[in-house]
Amino acid sequence: MRKQGHRSRAVVAVLTAALVGVAGCDAVGGDSAGPTQKAKPSPKPSPAWDGSPGSVAAVGDSITRGFDACGILTDCPDVSWATGNSAQVDSLAVRLLGRAKAAQRSWNYAVSGARMADLSTQMAQAAARAPELVTVMAGANDACRDSTAAMTSVADFRADFEDALSVLRGKAPKAQVYVASVPNLKRLWSQGRTNPMGKQVWKLGVCPSMLADADAVDAAATERRDTVQDRVEDYNAVLKEVCAKDAHCRYDGGAVYDYRFGTDQLSHFDWFHPSVDGQARLAEIAFRKVRSVT
Repeated sequence: MRKQGHRSRAVVAVLTAALVGVAGCDAVGGDSAGPTQKAKPSPKPSPAWDGSPGSVAAVGDSITRGFDACGILTDCPDVSWATGNSAQVDSLAVRLLGRAKAAQRSWNYAVSGARMADLSTQMAQAAARAPELVTVMAGANDACRDSTAAMTSVADFRADFEDALSVLRGKAPKAQVYVASVPNLKRLWSQGRTNPMGKQVWKLGVCPSMLADADAVDAAATERRDTVQDRVEDYNAVLKEVCAKDAHCRYDGGAVYDYRFGTDQLSHFDWFHPSVDGQARLAEIAFRKVRSVT
């Protein structure tokens, strides 16, 4: 009996050791290198987009200055889609901040005639305000030159936009950026050319690369306009690509380019720049894009 008890205790000891070993394997996983293996850190989540920024600064060209929306050959920043205070437009700043706060917490540094190469200077001015959101609408003047040969190259356009964002990031690293696409200039030509007065104004030098000889539809004129249109599309591809590399930047997905401006949305002074109604439509697009959670 003593020998049998001794043997039983030995069997129990062996089984217990085996079970402990199995439990140890399960604890670290069947393919684990052992308890000393360190778990990989979880990737940091992408920063969330804030659809309710507390301040807005605008940079860009004549569109953001409300050029020709209120009078001929003059800026009208009060109706700017980005920062204007007009009740007819309800600018992006007004929609985000309310009219009273927008008057105190929004700034317009856009300059009529500006090209992408001018954006760095405007960005520096905007960054000094430490805005929570910066709106960008630029590129039309890079395509609107005296000839297609004089248009800004795609490479230079990219470098200029990257420089502008770099200037902003140097002073306001967490500022959000909303980038509007360059409008469809060929559509603006097709709509505006229906007005005789508008075509007379165009002869003063409004976007010659697209609008010169407005009624000409021969092969040379068609090729010229298509060349401008192709360049605009290339610019928009650059805006999308460069913006995608910045964690705090949001491109409009081509919404402004795709918007079908009609004669009601065009200035009745030059039949090319947005009218007050056109500015309101741009504000609607921007608000929808800024407030979107994706």
